[in-house]
Amino acid sequence: MSLTLRVNGVSHDVDAEPWESLLFVLRERLALYATKNACEEGECGSCSVLMDSQLVCACLVMVFQAEGGDIRTLEGLSEDPVAIAVQEALVACGGVQCGFCTPGFVVAACALLAEEPHPTESQVREHLSGNLCRCTGYGKIVEAVQDALPAGERRP
Repeated sequence: MSLTLRVNGVSHDVDAEPWESLLFVLRERLALYATKNACEEGECGSCSVLMDSQLVCACLVMVFQAEGGDIRTLEGLSEDPVAIAVQEALVACGGVQCGFCTPGFVVAACALLAEEPHPTESQVREHLSGNLCRCTGYGKIVEAVQDALPAGERRP
């Protein structure tokens, strides 16, 4: 089937099978590799993307469901000040080790900070509960999200 996906502000005409997930199409058809493939069951958050500004696991979205939506991957957040602040805070706080889960955490943190610019520790833990990390534990990741600056704020 032929469909048009709007990903990171660009329209893409894609030929895909109806059973293909958004994750598969992002990685295999559009070469957007920051969206990671791990559990394929919506349990780990490594494939987190924003679809119409809502956090979703791309492995659970069939590609035809994404047609007409606005998809943003980590690549599409590369110039977003909140995403930049989250990434800087993750490095500064020691919240990155192997890095496999990091793209999903960054996308999830951006979704949270768009809703709540000054989240409590409890809010961060709840919002990131769909993202798994096998290396860091979660303390440094939670700290980093709380240290990241709200949209529009810059470090001096």
